Amino acid sequence: MNRGLSLALCLAAAACSSPAAPPPAPRPPVSGIELAAFDKTVRPQDDLFQHVNGGWLKTTEIPADKSSYGAFDILFDKAQADLKNIVEEASKSITKTVGSETQKIGDFYESFMNETLADKLGLSPLDGQLAAIDAIKTKADLARHFGKLFKLNVINPVVGYVDGDAQQPTHDVLYLYQGGLGLPDRDYYLKDDPKLKEYREKYVAFLTTILQLAGDTAAAKTAGDIFALETRLARAHWTNVENRDAVKTYNKVTLADLGKQFPGFDWTAWTTELGVNGTPAVVVSQPSYLKAFAAAVNELPVERWRPYLRASLLNGFAPYLSKPYVDAEFGFYNITLRGVKEQQPRWKRAVNLLNGNLGEILGKLYVERHFKPEAKARMEGLVENLRAAYKAGIDQLEWMGPETRKQAQEKLARFRPKIGYPGKWRDYSKLEIRKEDLVGNVMRAFTTESNYQLGKAGKPIDPEQWNMTPQTINAYYNPVRNEIVFPAAILQPPFFNLEADDAVNYGGIGAIIGHEMGHGFDDQGRRFDATGALRDWWTKQDEAEYQKRAKVLVDQFNEFEPLPGLKVNGALTLGENIADLTGLVISHRAYQLALKGAQAPVVDGLPADERFYIGWAQSWKAKQRDEALRQQVLTNVHSPEMYRANGPLRNIPDFHAAFGVKEGDRLFLPPDRRVKIW
Repeated sequence: MNRGLSLALCLAAAACSSPAAPPPAPRPPVSGIELAAFDKTVRPQDDLFQHVNGGWLKTTEIPADKSSYGAFDILFDKAQADLKNIVEEASKSITKTVGSETQKIGDFYESFMNETLADKLGLSPLDGQLAAIDAIKTKADLARHFGKLFKLNVINPVVGYVDGDAQQPTHDVLYLYQGGLGLPDRDYYLKDDPKLKEYREKYVAFLTTILQLAGDTAAAKTAGDIFALETRLARAHWTNVENRDAVKTYNKVTLADLGKQFPGFDWTAWTTELGVNGTPAVVVSQPSYLKAFAAAVNELPVERWRPYLRASLLNGFAPYLSKPYVDAEFGFYNITLRGVKEQQPRWKRAVNLLNGNLGEILGKLYVERHFKPEAKARMEGLVENLRAAYKAGIDQLEWMGPETRKQAQEKLARFRPKIGYPGKWRDYSKLEIRKEDLVGNVMRAFTTESNYQLGKAGKPIDPEQWNMTPQTINAYYNPVRNEIVFPAAILQPPFFNLEADDAVNYGGIGAIIGHEMGHGFDDQGRRFDATGALRDWWTKQDEAEYQKRAKVLVDQFNEFEPLPGLKVNGALTLGENIADLTGLVISHRAYQLALKGAQAPVVDGLPADERFYIGWAQSWKAKQRDEALRQQVLTNVHSPEMYRANGPLRNIPDFHAAFGVKEGDRLFLPPDRRVKIW
């Protein structure tokens, strides 16, 4: 017998006769909770946000180049660093074929990083655009130039976007929207408030500075005239609350009728410049504004508009010019309006620019390196658990009648989830990038993107299209497409932890899933049916009951005062507040279903229901500078984070039970004052 074979057989026999090694002991569950961030001097019954995040809030400084800092920002910084590695590898590649994705990424990045060249060129990259503005002679020229600036993403009296048509949800349409303002909102021009008056004065000073830099010898007067023109437009603007109304902002107008309904502006020249003159119709969001704008164009001579156009161009492209322009733009929009202390490093600004213009090229590489397939699989399970919980919740609603209930269930069943990244990637082959042409690269990138978006108007919707890149720390619901979308980058702690026990994940990403589902049934999302069509599918009685409950939530959030004399606008933030409340309720129900009757473990000394709500609260960990907080309250549909964390909890009986909240506790709300919508 072969000695080697004999020895092998003996060893095999010995192995077979030896007792099997015991299986590895199961790992203890991980809570996923950042206990070190707690402030135990604050009771959770009084302020769960501070109890969970107070230690972190006390010891964390907002980075000097940010206006706020929190859970979302921490993940954004991580994604930005990951993207930096991708773009720097591309910029250092020695095999960059002209026109390849590697060449576009690498050369776009290097064009931004070449600060020496930007300073040397000064204003000269805009010479051609400024000369074209000076050459405007007629109102038709003016209309065409508004179209050019529309494509360049600068301040423009009429802006817009292409999305699904709410009356024909199988096709895309161009939505026209009020614009033209260099300040964040109409209130910044019109409201009698000392702080806003200060901002107005500093805005005029900023306009004066950039006009002086560009050689205007009467810059102060020019700036004053521009501000007066913008104030005229602001007076015609709808309020941000009015702009939330899905029905009032849907006004479909054929291209042939634009001139009849909004006389005084050459709509044919404008739509031809945009390349949408072959589409049958557009949707006008604010008809009274468009009428006022057209009247202003008709009334004012071309000479009044040319300085406005010059300032808009200078303002929009200042970040890509020489240092004096960069500093002026940063000084007003970041230091004055947002309280930022110092400019971001140039590499961060470069990565942000690429991310905004070559997002899906970067996204494809980001997913390859940083997204785990098991995260997508687990998310798919979470989504379906949330859907089942929502279905059960709709069935149990005591205030909704059977007719509305049936259609609500149909809409829920047709929600389409998208998780991680698109099934197909964008084609950027038409975009030309040159290594030593930063401003030209930006212009070509903006124009290419505008042409891509405008080219969809009037055509069938592409169901595979995403409106966020995979590296985005966010999620969204689209009512016309009836889809919920969760990019890869948000599927990380503290929102989603593959290693953690289910409780914290349902309190984090589960509530975010529920939030996006909730948008399908918030005060505006509920007006779209299962197909994405904007129509009234509610009985009068059910609608009245919904509105009554929503009004209570508006009143609750109106009470919150983040800065002295500045209160949250409950009507402006209603949709997000409904989605937050809905998301928490539905996600907690889904967590209970996921347990299948089993006893949930105690982890880190915390019962499961407490961990669920702690998971929610730690997701909203954040600090803001006062200037940024003021701007958010005045203009943003989202409530400040501390109110998003605490505000919904007062209405949830399960939260009261989990923490033993009772009368006298700050988060206690009597049962007859609690809001239950879904």
